[in-house]
Amino acid sequence: MNRIIGNNLKKIRSISSFTQEEVAIALGINRSAYSNYESGEREMPIGLLEKAADLFGCELYVFFEENLSDDILLATSFRIDGLDSNDLQEIIHFKDIVKSYIKMDQIAASL
Repeated sequence: MNRIIGNNLKKIRSISSFTQEEVAIALGINRSAYSNYESGEREMPIGLLEKAADLFGCELYVFFEENLSDDILLATSFRIDGLDSNDLQEIIHFKDIVKSYIKMDQIAASL
């Protein structure tokens, strides 16, 4: 499972044009730790996976998919050059708000 998660982290990071360093800073860890998660050498804690999902704008389950569809990958490809760590934190926060709104909208539609 660590390899699947690692591969998906790498795919999504690459399509988003983030470096490992940028993602690590956004997650509050060092680059070597993130590299170990991405390579599947270490198990990534669920809290960090949730934060990564917020950064990439995807649902948590995406990291566990064996074969990611292009639609899921393209939906995560939000990127602006020249972002600093504060900008990345704001993006994480904003994407979390959007995901929460979508979930609430889905719940309201099912009532």
